[in-house]
Amino acid sequence: MAVVTWFLVVALLFVSASADGKNNPADELVSILNSNRTAHKSTALFDNPGLGCIALQYIKAYQGRCDDVGGSDAKKPADAEFAETFAPNCGVQASTLGPITGRLLGCQSKYVGASEAFSGLLIHNSKSLEILYSSNHTEVGAAVSGTDGGAPYFWCVLFSNGKRNSSFVLDGGVAKTQRPGCFSGTNDDCSSAYMSQGPLWSTVVGILIAVAYALGF
Repeated sequence: MAVVTWFLVVALLFVSASADGKNNPADELVSILNSNRTAHKSTALFDNPGLGCIALQYIKAYQGRCDDVGGSDAKKPADAEFAETFAPNCGVQASTLGPITGRLLGCQSKYVGASEAFSGLLIHNSKSLEILYSSNHTEVGAAVSGTDGGAPYFWCVLFSNGKRNSSFVLDGGVAKTQRPGCFSGTNDDCSSAYMSQGPLWSTVVGILIAVAYALGF
């Protein structure tokens, strides 16, 4: 019995560590993006948490419809939604909304890391490279989210030419809680495990059942 208890404690610690690890794929994406810009002799962009939260709201506007992203039937949220829906949901002061100077958006059924999402999903043609290296941008916000905690997975990067500390300003300096999903600029813990912890828990439960069976419980 003591052995089973020990395995349970270890399993719970494993889940806790996986869910709370210092890992935010949206922050990673911005870091990769800025590294690519500076390597191309373009300036690094300010990672604006307000704009990052707006990017997550932008994803949520698609309501899990991957088919609306890209292609001849591509759709995008109405401009009015930024002030009417996205800003209030994030706690961004509507009067500080800046112009969106570019966007990169991708969606697929499989979750991938930030590096693969950047090179394989978001940057895929000359148009996306033009957006990436544009000198019109001064700040950036990125977000990643599953749908109801699972597939499909959306990645979004929004660019703006707003001024640091005066555009996409958050009430009290903190964005409203957003679930599910991650956005950049906050240094919050957020990982792929948080996107969908079901498989992780299933693995742990399976291990415990196997151990209990082996010990004759």
